[in-house]
Amino acid sequence: MVLLGGARLITDIADEIGVGVHFNPFVSWNDKVHLLLDNHNVNLVNLRAAMSAAVLLLPSKFIEEELYAKICSLSYMGDLRMLLAEDRNKVKKIVLGQFELFRPMYKPFIEEYETKELLRRSLSGNTQPIISQDGGLLAAQSLVSSLPPMVRSQMGMKLGENKVLCDSGQVIQEIVIGSKDEAAKCMQTILRRKVMVSSARQAVSGLLAAGGINATRYLGAKMSKAWKSWR
Repeated sequence: MVLLGGARLITDIADEIGVGVHFNPFVSWNDKVHLLLDNHNVNLVNLRAAMSAAVLLLPSKFIEEELYAKICSLSYMGDLRMLLAEDRNKVKKIVLGQFELFRPMYKPFIEEYETKELLRRSLSGNTQPIISQDGGLLAAQSLVSSLPPMVRSQMGMKLGENKVLCDSGQVIQEIVIGSKDEAAKCMQTILRRKVMVSSARQAVSGLLAAGGINATRYLGAKMSKAWKSWR
């Protein structure tokens, strides 16, 4: 596709068919990769949203490794490629390989949620402390309030909303939650559908952008690796 239309064609395919991002599977990790956008405030919002979503999906007690695995799995929830062309142990391998990178990113949020009494850490015989969470409605509401606007909007349409007057005098829409499990299941359904659509578009975009021969070679290698992980 690069030979046919150059970078412009690749970008158009990524924007119109894919999700706005083009990933070249044949670029070496040693090659230079440029970060296009690094907005600190946006990153903090995204990290807090991922943290909240993961905690909603986790049981009453868990450890750091399970937290990071759940956060990582959000990107693959509903991804069609995970069924056929991805290593089933991909998330676990990512977390184990990048554990010391996850810690500094999410430690501030663990501490923030402890201050808000949403989480509580207790030492155990293991190297990782056991993290307990508050499974009450107020805690669930607090977690849901940190989710992305698109997710909250769809949850509101499914579960209903109430108008609530804040301390600042502003009226906000609060999602009606019957239980933490109800909120988690609703959010999970929305995320699965979103990721499923995005992954399908991204797969088609990638195949078109890579071209027939490269796409076939890449897909074959991915499927072979996936099948080996299922043995």
